[in-house]
Amino acid sequence: MSSQHQNHTSEVPAVGADSPFRQEHAARDEAPQFVLPLVVRIEKAEPPARTDALETAARAVLVLLTDERSHGEGEWAEAVRDWQDARIRKVVRRARGAEWRKAGTLPGITVHGDMAEVRVFPPVPLDGWPKELAKLQVSGTDLDDPSSAPPAAPGTAVLWLNPELEMSAGKAMAQAGHAAQLAWWELTAAERAAWQDSGFRLAVRTAPRERWAELSGSGLPVVRDAGFTEIAPGSATVVADHPSLRTRLTDDTPR
Repeated sequence: MSSQHQNHTSEVPAVGADSPFRQEHAARDEAPQFVLPLVVRIEKAEPPARTDALETAARAVLVLLTDERSHGEGEWAEAVRDWQDARIRKVVRRARGAEWRKAGTLPGITVHGDMAEVRVFPPVPLDGWPKELAKLQVSGTDLDDPSSAPPAAPGTAVLWLNPELEMSAGKAMAQAGHAAQLAWWELTAAERAAWQDSGFRLAVRTAPRERWAELSGSGLPVVRDAGFTEIAPGSATVVADHPSLRTRLTDDTPR
């Protein structure tokens, strides 16, 4: 991510114009590639609910972005800058028992949901994963929700999943993290502070099929997948519907 975009405070959202998933951003592909590792705890006896895991992963990305170690001369700052200057790749792996405890010994941040636990680590080179994380499995994150998720509370940022796509829980967690990050990039400093003060309150929901076209064409940030795993390149996976961005679009609508 360029310093210009990092300091973005425009009152008009860029509508995902600087999304690293847009194909014309060739410079991002030419830069050294990094990945943001996330590990979700999935114990056999008590796996987390799918929506809880998705929401926790999205908040984990925001927590890392705002951690003091990710800024200025912080110990993670250079890695975070390098990662954001390339494609903002994220990979979710699963762990339980001793694997989870070993992952917890590496520098990172554990974020808790209702039941879910996700640990996010500073970015690493694409082929330079720590051995404690490299051996963890990517597959096997097929989580379920015990019941339908309730409507998001008013004033909550909602990350809307494409109802036409089938994604594993791990893939969807990464996509939700992308959406939260795109929304973060579009917010002003004051809007960012308010979201952070709320504990990054957000909800992940599958969009109603009849609303997806409206949501994805509304001008809100849209994640378009690079196509490395599971789905076709360019697929729109998530729309980031943050209240501040929604208000801006409404205020900008001709009357």
